[in-house]
Amino acid sequence: MKSATISELKKELSTRNQSELIELCLRMARYKKENKELMTYLLFEVYDEENYVKGIIEEIDHQFTAIRSNASIYFVLKGLRKISRYLTRYFRYSGKKNTELQLLLHYCGKIRAMNILGSESVVLLNFYRRQLKKIDGLIAALHEDLRIDYANERERIEF
Repeated sequence: MKSATISELKKELSTRNQSELIELCLRMARYKKENKELMTYLLFEVYDEENYVKGIIEEIDHQFTAIRSNASIYFVLKGLRKISRYLTRYFRYSGKKNTELQLLLHYCGKIRAMNILGSESVVLLNFYRRQLKKIDGLIAALHEDLRIDYANERERIEF
């Protein structure tokens, strides 16, 4: 089955009435957790981005408690990648660079606070450097006033 393009979907959705649209949305939400999470964001959290970020930060902090810094590098890296996938999913929901930057800075700050970057693991250091590159790219895309504020925060987590 070939999927339709966005413009084709938009045209078809514009021909449907409100009750059919509601039914289609609810049906989509039943099949995938990500669809339900996106609909939750769009319906309830899009107007309160600050609260959305706070909720995700709390979840990040909770997930970091599950990672033991004295465990092997393999398990630490596995936990960090899991959190990174979690963050990426929520970046896509928001679509705002400012939100993504705040969450990435917090994430890297938590990694830095774990004191695991001084280890001999090149893989772990490269992972951290990739996160810093993402931050640098986001900072470069911001307005000049915001860029200075975030650049200072970025320097704080430099390794």
